[in-house]
Amino acid sequence: MAARGALAAAAASARRGKVPGIGRLSLRARVVAIAMALVAVALVVTQTVLLGVLDRYLTEQVDRELHQAARLLSIRPIEPNTTAPSTGEVPERRPRAPNGLPSRIVASYLTPDGSLVRQVRAPGAEDEAGPKLPVLDQAAVARLAREAFTTGAADDGSERYRVIAVPLADGTGTAVVAQSLHDVDAAVERMRNVCLGLGAGCLVVLAVAGWFAVRAGLRPLRRIEQTAAAIAAGDLSHRVPAGAAGTEIGRLSAALNGMLAQIETAFEARAQSEARMLRFVADAGHELRTPLSSVRGFAELHRLGGLRSPAEVDRMMRRIEDEAARMTGLVEDLLQLARLDEQRPLRRDAVDLRILAADALDDIRTLAPSRPVSLTGPDGRPAQPTEVSGDEPRLRQVVANLVSNALRHTPEGTAVDLTVGRLPDGTALLEVRDHGEGLSASDAKRVFERFYRVDSSRSRGSGGGSGLGLAIVAALVQAHDGTVTAGPGPDGGAAFRVVLPAGRP
Repeated sequence: MAARGALAAAAASARRGKVPGIGRLSLRARVVAIAMALVAVALVVTQTVLLGVLDRYLTEQVDRELHQAARLLSIRPIEPNTTAPSTGEVPERRPRAPNGLPSRIVASYLTPDGSLVRQVRAPGAEDEAGPKLPVLDQAAVARLAREAFTTGAADDGSERYRVIAVPLADGTGTAVVAQSLHDVDAAVERMRNVCLGLGAGCLVVLAVAGWFAVRAGLRPLRRIEQTAAAIAAGDLSHRVPAGAAGTEIGRLSAALNGMLAQIETAFEARAQSEARMLRFVADAGHELRTPLSSVRGFAELHRLGGLRSPAEVDRMMRRIEDEAARMTGLVEDLLQLARLDEQRPLRRDAVDLRILAADALDDIRTLAPSRPVSLTGPDGRPAQPTEVSGDEPRLRQVVANLVSNALRHTPEGTAVDLTVGRLPDGTALLEVRDHGEGLSASDAKRVFERFYRVDSSRSRGSGGGSGLGLAIVAALVQAHDGTVTAGPGPDGGAAFRVVLPAGRP
């Protein structure tokens, strides 16, 4: 029962594709073991075929000798030897082998009903037991049709004999010739031993050579293993040595290096995102703390009775309202940035940038009539219709934020220029330029960061802004698959350049 249970467990493991113990072997040992198993199977099959061919070849040689002897004996039966010996004893009636009879032949003569008449042995077969003959009457001999067959020895059947039965030429019986296959079996057995020895030697030599060959072939995998260990230790810049192009190791190395590059990029992006998030949260808390502190201070001043006249109460309430409005705008900007970070899909309608710029131009003339404004194309001529595919409210916000930034950070009376049109590569251009103090190179690189201010000392309550307007512009332009840059204008001041893919939705 225990053996049956073990066999059942082994069969279940085989069905699951697991061989007991093989999972603990290394890949090198598995490859060598599988290769040696295949070689062993090939040697066994080759040896079996070779021994079968040899046995058949030698047996056919014996059959040819038996056919010659049978043809001879069927024509000239062996006569008894009646010559008296020189001692004068009674003559011995021993059959005498005819001339030309092969050695180790055992010849028998049978009556038509299969009874043995006499048996004679050729030289070399005197001590053999002879074949154990079946019933060989005339009908059985006719069925055999002079074909050779194999039978056992007459004593214990351990030795094989090859037998042919043919009818006598005079029709008085049957001649049966047989020859032992001892020499054939001995030759086949010797060849089997030689093949086993050579096969075992070949397996040993191939196993040793295969072990070192597989070890050399798996060296790139060991390098990959070392690279994986280095990466697991924290070295994301480590790479797998490139293998030969077109090989499995080469393709694996290229795929792993590509994957590692993406992982490293993802980790760097994640680290940068976490750093931006921490800075964003800190800046948001800092921005909200100021108006909240103001509101709390005004409320405590009122609770402690510090405001005695209605005019002071009204002034305090206006301050609280202003701070609440600042907090509302800040929270709305933060919510908009959060939605943009979620990459929600935007509407894709046909939007004419010239119309948006003309509306912004009208707003400037209404809110700041003292400022000179202009709207032209990239070549200085009047602006032409420039359609893009996008979300009109979001693109209006881009224009409004850029214009508001130009008005906020330049003195009264400073000119503002808007440019709209097509670039030579077919893209759409929207540019807002002022003629103020301009931007430094370091400010131009960071001006689109969240909560970044060019003048950090400027009071937040005197028009400095929260530092989110240009960040919203950058996020909206990126959502429209465009780019926005900042830099000095051609004749001084700052220029904000928005480039969007042109075309209809």
